[in-house]
Amino acid sequence: MALPLKMSDLVERFDKNYDAYKGQNYNETRVRIEFIDPFFKELGWDMDNTQGFAETYKDVIHENAIKVQGATKAPDYSFRIGGQRKFFLEAKKPAVNVHDNVEPAYQLRRYGWNAGLPLSILTDFEEFAIYDTTIKPAENDKASTARIFYCTFREYAQHWDYISSIFSKDAILKGSFDEYTNNAKKKRGTTPVDKEFLKEMEIWRDMLARNIAHRNTLSIQSLNFIVQATIDRILFLRISEERAIEEYGHLQRISEKPNIYQNLKLLFQSADEKYNSGLFHFRKEKDRNTSPDELSLGIEIDDKILKQIISTLYYPAQYEFSVIPADILGNVYEQFLGKVIRLTPYGQAKIEEKPDVRKAGGVYYTPQYIVKYIVENTVGEFLKGKTPLMVAGKLKGHSPLRILDPACGSGSFLIYAYQYLLDWHRDWYAKDIKTKRKAQEKKWQDAIYQGAGGQWFLTTREKKSILTNNIFGVDIDHQAVEVTKLNLLLKVLEGENQETIGTNLRLFNERALPDLAENIKCGNSLIGSDFYSFSAKKKSKSKDTKTETFIEISK
Repeated sequence: MALPLKMSDLVERFDKNYDAYKGQNYNETRVRIEFIDPFFKELGWDMDNTQGFAETYKDVIHENAIKVQGATKAPDYSFRIGGQRKFFLEAKKPAVNVHDNVEPAYQLRRYGWNAGLPLSILTDFEEFAIYDTTIKPAENDKASTARIFYCTFREYAQHWDYISSIFSKDAILKGSFDEYTNNAKKKRGTTPVDKEFLKEMEIWRDMLARNIAHRNTLSIQSLNFIVQATIDRILFLRISEERAIEEYGHLQRISEKPNIYQNLKLLFQSADEKYNSGLFHFRKEKDRNTSPDELSLGIEIDDKILKQIISTLYYPAQYEFSVIPADILGNVYEQFLGKVIRLTPYGQAKIEEKPDVRKAGGVYYTPQYIVKYIVENTVGEFLKGKTPLMVAGKLKGHSPLRILDPACGSGSFLIYAYQYLLDWHRDWYAKDIKTKRKAQEKKWQDAIYQGAGGQWFLTTREKKSILTNNIFGVDIDHQAVEVTKLNLLLKVLEGENQETIGTNLRLFNERALPDLAENIKCGNSLIGSDFYSFSAKKKSKSKDTKTETFIEISK
């Protein structure tokens, strides 16, 4: 295949003005607009969403580069098919030496590896490099490590067939990426991010368990709770930093000073005021049936342990929380919950597999494609022809939709079902506003708003309402229940920032997160039937004969 005419024009123009483009004044934004965007249009990608797809289904997500301690907070481009990531592209200005510069290569590989992608691209148009992002990155790697292809702009004509056979939209639709992924899994040296992060979390659990058991007198149940809660709280706050909800680097600064746990407790209490979730619940409150955590604030943990844990969560460590998908975190937690802390007769902590996991031969995690299929063919079918008011049970004759996972584990089904509902609500409101204009925009102002670039977003209130009205789960494992809550709460905070959270708190005296104690419960759903009482209450008050609408997700 010959180089397309527009690509030939781009190459000729770059060559003609080479010195100007290589100068320091020619920045990354300009090379993206003038060269990289047209490059990928020639590969069939809708770079400007001219087809008008909803946010969920855009071909390409563009990110504005925000530098944080030498690293951007998100890849410049995320290329997607049907809303699912296929590869990242990191752009640099032509003055950067892509061939030899270690930092951009490491940065790109961190993104791709954390997102579980097989390939990603680093380019300034002058140079074009493809990296195998199934190989775990290390800060001291050379720029050439895991690089499987490199060429300059003068060689695009020679290599166009190869580039388009992998990265054109048409080629990906035909399965080229899936084929590469399957082959990559068989290669030596590839380590998925979930396995590595699981190892990391198991190290944290072991260190915390031993240290807390040594420094404090606790029962086995209390020890398991404290260790799990400490890990969950630190991860929640770190991920919130990455999403600009918490101040970036706050945990890191705390870890660099003495009395780390004392300062962490102050941070946890501050989070209680802001978030209202069971994850941070240290005082009695009206209208909350659950007891506050009176244990965490009274224990001691050594600085050395906490410093080691927190240091693994920041650049240049290989984990990049801005791109790790929810299903990967869910998989990690599912495996993590397969073990429990025991105390020896001498009071020392020991980590063991749970008896039921040992008997079953391990923990089994439902693949994301199965989760997707089940949710889309149950929830998706139910939503056809419905409106948000019907789903919320606010129209006469319509009961609320309640999605129940009776053995929710770490919440993989509920997370995807919740995301499906969020997308459906956003797209329904946006379409209604587009069709009926200003009258509807005012009508739905409490549910949806338009942000930068004309994108539509659900308000925090609407996201919380959907979660508390529509999502329910039960699991026999208390730790699994807490993890499900954590994962759902992180999903609520996607797209939020310090400003939106602060506005809710200031104007409405409303904290950012709901308490999910009444939604996600601990118990045995095989022998119990009284986890939720709203059905009986509503039926007794209602004059009509409507019943609750449940979709029970079964695996």
